[in-house]
Amino acid sequence: MTTVGEFMTTRLVTMDANDTLTAAAQQMRDSAIGDVVVTDGDGVVGIVTDRDITVRGVAERRDPDTTTLRQVTSTELITVSQHDDAVSAADLMRTYAVRRLPVMDDGRLVGLVSIGDLAVEREPQSVLADISADEPNN
Repeated sequence: MTTVGEFMTTRLVTMDANDTLTAAAQQMRDSAIGDVVVTDGDGVVGIVTDRDITVRGVAERRDPDTTTLRQVTSTELITVSQHDDAVSAADLMRTYAVRRLPVMDDGRLVGLVSIGDLAVEREPQSVLADISADEPNN
């Protein structure tokens, strides 16, 4: 059994729920990433992706300089443990139609597992794994 902890991403970028969409977009650009984990104090409240900023922010004509991450973050957060089986994580992604799962340990954020991470681990010859394993080109 392969566990989530064996292949999760541990280099995470977190931002406060009261930070703006502009700040998140700049952080994503500067870090060459497509998502940030949204926190409120010590708790994880969600994940905001570059697509969320586009679809829930810009497309809805929200001002990115005043709209907060809290306003575009989904409230249902599905998490896994680093000890969970990779197949279980993939099943959760399929069931809840999400591409990323925060990895929690005793209520503390320790990592993030994405659909790309799962592809690299479970199907290394797949196109998604090939794309996910490549260096960012942006």
